[in-house]
Amino acid sequence: MEVINNALNTLDDNDSVAVAQAASAVIAKFEAIRYRALAQLARHRENVGSAAQEVAFALSMVDGHAAAMVETATALTTRLPRTLHLMDQGRLDGFGAMKVATATAWLSDENARAADALLEERLPGKNSDQIRKAANHAAATVDREGADKRCKHNREGRRLVLRQGETGVGSIEVEDGPVEKVNAAYRRIDREARALKTGDETRTLDQLRADVALDLLLGGQGGTSERTEVFLYMDLFTYLGLNDDPAELAGHGHIPASLAQHIATGPNTVLRRIITDPLSGQVLDLGRDRYRPTAGLGEFVRVRDRECRRPGCHRPAQTCDLDHAVPWQFGGTTDAADLISFCRRDHRLKDEPGWNYRLAADGTLTITTPTGQRYDSTPPPLHEPRDESPPF
Repeated sequence: MEVINNALNTLDDNDSVAVAQAASAVIAKFEAIRYRALAQLARHRENVGSAAQEVAFALSMVDGHAAAMVETATALTTRLPRTLHLMDQGRLDGFGAMKVATATAWLSDENARAADALLEERLPGKNSDQIRKAANHAAATVDREGADKRCKHNREGRRLVLRQGETGVGSIEVEDGPVEKVNAAYRRIDREARALKTGDETRTLDQLRADVALDLLLGGQGGTSERTEVFLYMDLFTYLGLNDDPAELAGHGHIPASLAQHIATGPNTVLRRIITDPLSGQVLDLGRDRYRPTAGLGEFVRVRDRECRRPGCHRPAQTCDLDHAVPWQFGGTTDAADLISFCRRDHRLKDEPGWNYRLAADGTLTITTPTGQRYDSTPPPLHEPRDESPPF
């Protein structure tokens, strides 16, 4: 590798571009091999979700991308052979192929092959946005009467997506919403934001639009205010200002101590006492003093787990199902040693043939996939193991 790096350091501009192009062609060929392997895996599984989850584990992908990879692999090997052949030639990369598969997903097999033929000479040399537009046009060309069907399909795919950003921020987005409602909602938000933009207002219009949208969603200007629960895990010493260790917001990740202190001292904040093992940092007990009655065991399990316990899933535990790690019919018990948090999708996957789940006494969940691969999941400690005295 050092020899290659040394050679690359001697390239001029033209040679650098040529090497990058050649490398991209080789990568595309290997991506074609990967798609064929994933398609073969999908053929072996009756449940696409099971195959996608295996891919997510094995290739360290987020769930949505793994599912898209499996769906694209199936389409390329059954409905889009010419697009796959372009990858074999190094003339189209895997991301571009995914755009074609997505744009033609609603077509019948026959129409998909017709669109595939139309695209064969239109895809090479195009970027992903050009490929998406070309594929959509080809799909419309081969099924001119399918406009209503496509419109209905797209509108039925509407969803609300939460994306965790860098420290302290996140995004919420309505994807594929009805265009008339999306535009009407934006106009209302924009109108109220502009009304707030007075002479002494320091926020920008972008900031005001974001604040107005969140306020409306949380029942502020648009309706009755409601309280919504989120879990913030914060060291007592940090809360008291005796150190600046990061805190953790369930579903998001770590946030700075200053932001955690700001959230924790809010007027509607409910504090709970959680006792942890000083050596491991894991939850041992959940304090019962709070403003609302406790839900007992279920609440303890959700506080302990923080998020869905399937490795790689970050859905907050308070929105998850509780399930037995060892099924009830096989000796599972309804206690903290066997109950575990799974989001609805992973709850269903757990019951698929070939998937095995085991929960150890220390809280480590071991998942064995149908191919025999093993993956461990342990709730991260709430704090680093301690052996020193409190700092006061």
